[in-house]
Amino acid sequence: MSVASVIGGTGLSTHAAAPARHSTQNAVQGASQLSCGGEESMKAAVQTAAQAGTPGRPPMSDEAFKNVRLLKGIPVDEFMGAMGLFSAATSMCCLECHAEDWAADTPRKITTRKMIDMVNTINRTNFSGRKVVSCWTCHRQSDRPQVTPSLDVVYGEPIFWAPDDLFFQAKGAPSPETVLDKYIQAVGGAERLAKLTSFAGKGSSSLYGGFKSAFEIYVKAPNQRTTIIHQELGDKTMTFDGKNGWLASAVTPVPVLDLTGGELDGARLDAELSIPGRVKQVLTQWRANLPTSVNGHSVNVLQGTGAGGVTATLYFDEQSGLLTRVVRYANSAMGRVPTQIDFEDYRDVAGVKIPFKWTFAWVSGRDDVQLTEVQPNVAIDAAKFGKPAPAVAPK
Repeated sequence: MSVASVIGGTGLSTHAAAPARHSTQNAVQGASQLSCGGEESMKAAVQTAAQAGTPGRPPMSDEAFKNVRLLKGIPVDEFMGAMGLFSAATSMCCLECHAEDWAADTPRKITTRKMIDMVNTINRTNFSGRKVVSCWTCHRQSDRPQVTPSLDVVYGEPIFWAPDDLFFQAKGAPSPETVLDKYIQAVGGAERLAKLTSFAGKGSSSLYGGFKSAFEIYVKAPNQRTTIIHQELGDKTMTFDGKNGWLASAVTPVPVLDLTGGELDGARLDAELSIPGRVKQVLTQWRANLPTSVNGHSVNVLQGTGAGGVTATLYFDEQSGLLTRVVRYANSAMGRVPTQIDFEDYRDVAGVKIPFKWTFAWVSGRDDVQLTEVQPNVAIDAAKFGKPAPAVAPK
């Protein structure tokens, strides 16, 4: 179990990979003091970040952390996305590479810098700088890439690797318009969607590893959304106000993390899909792939691109028409960072079907959310969608 298991899902790579198979006991013991994946202790990071950046601009990686040699000049959330990719590729927790003094160089940190240079050189030399080769390309959850073929693998059960993240319109695939129209009808139709202007829900969030906390969600059409997980170390709040987004958590590398780039676009998409009346407009350049199967169900597969450049793949149950999965990608200095959301347990709320259960997975952990109640068309204080305060542990 890793620190990510203790902290829970955000969509950001702020902690070590939850499914890491190596020993992570030290990380769990230090969860209340340490921010996995950072380059400095939590205390020092908070002190530094308080002075980092300029008004209107979030702090950059080399302003928020010490001893950053290569991944400089990028926003903190993108930097942490790269850390999550390293963790997912090698199946290691933070403290298997970092010392408790995050700024200190360790043998694995030094090796990682060499690997960053190697990957960047491969992509620059062979692919015009495009992020075609990543850590995952070779490592695939192993600290050392395999050199010799394993005959047990060669002649064993086939390992399914999903096709490339991006695709074009496939010949013989259904038209995106048809799939989206069926989805809108499946959730209740455009007229009922237009009448659902907000909702507030309560339930629980179970983190990877079994930690369970109270959960709240607030949504206001067309694109405001806040989720709050009441964790032992302090509330973890994820907010999108229609334009800006933030994450506040007891162990984020800065007290309140500004969302930028693909993470900000992802938060916008999550908000829009909460009441999906504008699903056709929130993404453009729609294309369809051939139907596939998810959890034993045949699904239609669409992909679209957001205004900010985010790419998302949406999976719709072929029979019911309901949305069952979203995979969205944020670009980082070391490749695309995926976030996957799986929906189920749709229930009628004011004539609109809303998922009461979803799994939110990213390279650094996973949350399982189960709602127990949803109140439609309620007045929600505008402050709920404002920039959250830093997390404070309950007394």
